[in-house]
Order: sequence, then structure tokens, then C-alpha cells
Amino acid sequence: MQFVENRFIQGLKDSVPIGLGYLSVSFTFGMMCVSSGIPIEVAVIISLTNLTSAGQFSGLILILESSPLIELAMSQLIINLRYALMSLSLSQKIDKQMNTLDRALVSFGITDEIFALASSTYERVGRNYLFGLIVFPVFCWTLGTWIGGTATALMPDTLRNALGIAIYGMFLAIIIPPAKKLKNVRKVLMFSIILSCCFELIKPVIEISSGFVIILCTILAAGVGAYLFPIKEIEHE
Repeated sequence: MQFVENRFIQGLKDSVPIGLGYLSVSFTFGMMCVSSGIPIEVAVIISLTNLTSAGQFSGLILILESSPLIELAMSQLIINLRYALMSLSLSQKIDKQMNTLDRALVSFGITDEIFALASSTYERVGRNYLFGLIVFPVFCWTLGTWIGGTATALMPDTLRNALGIAIYGMFLAIIIPPAKKLKNVRKVLMFSIILSCCFELIKPVIEISSGFVIILCTILAAGVGAYLFPIKEIEHE
């Protein structure tokens, strides 16, 4: 573990790789929004106020299907529940002098990458450093959405449709590496795929909306994985 000075500039420097990585993903989100008929300014506001890739992509599908608000809210709660756990974990490493407003602002900007960097690299982090760590990724995530939406609006329909498969490639790039490395991840992944296929097959008999399919698959697959493949606790002397 390292100790970091509570400096805003240091946080900005550490966040550069994260922000640049966010550009490509949010570009795809902006592209999908505009291709689906959502105005660019609405897509930008969504990215600026959410900062969650899986949540935004799944939410976009539900919005386009005119799903009920309760369904949209529940799916976002399940998908983004991990951020609450990350924030609780990171709260043990932040400056104890941070007030409630500071903690709320920091919790808004917690993502997988920001949490991993702040929690695994440094022994303790302060407010100014965390603000610096969050600002650039939020800017890049929002900027990428705007660039993707703008570029798509200028593209011909044929090219726009061809680029629509980019989102599937992105999701495959997320799940394949850990699935290749860890057998338990492969099993949970296959179980979730089978569940999704089952829900699709029973649609003619029992109509279940996409949002609730996401909720059920997430809860069931995560529950089965946690029960069958628990992570062993490391004993410390």
C-alpha cells in the first residue's frame, strides 16, 4: 500500500487512464441513443447524472420499450447495487474530517475503476484527491457520449446500423476475459445465459418484460454463484 498526498492534481493525474478508457464506452452509448431517436442533449444529461455503463445501456433498452418507471428503478437498483458496497468499503479509507456533503459527492463518482484505484493502491485518501480522481472520468464519460451522439447524427444510416453491433462487442470484451480465467465465473455466466433463454422461451405463455428479466437473471445468477462458489476468507495473523 502507498500513501498519497491529499492533492487535487495528483488525483487528476491518476485518473487519466480511466477517463480515456471511458471515452470509447460512452461514445457507444451516445451512438446508441441517437440511433434510437433520443436527442443528443438528453443522452448527455443521462451520462452526466448517472455514470454507470451497464445501468445506462440496460436503462436505455427499457426507456425505448416504454417500460414502467418502477421497473426501470428496480433494474437500476439491482444493477448498480455494487456501488453502494464499494462506497461503504471506501468510507473506511477516506479522511475522517470529510463532512456529509463531501461524502455524498464522492459517492456519486464511485465506479469500478475509481474504487479499485483508490482502495487497492493507497492506504488512505482525502477529499481533494478523490475529487481530482473523479472529475476527469466524469468529464470524459459525458464528452464521449456527446461525441458519439454527434458523430452518429452525421453518419449515413447504413454506417450507423453497422456500428450498432459495437455494444455487443463491448459486452463480450467485458465478460470473456474473466470467464476464460476463472471456472466459477464461466459457470455463473452459463447459468445466466440459460436463464435468459428460458425466459425468452416462456414468453408466449408468461409475458415477462425485459426489465424484470434483467432483475431476475441478475439476482438468481448472483445468488447461485454466491452460494456455490463463496470466496474464502483470508486469515490474517
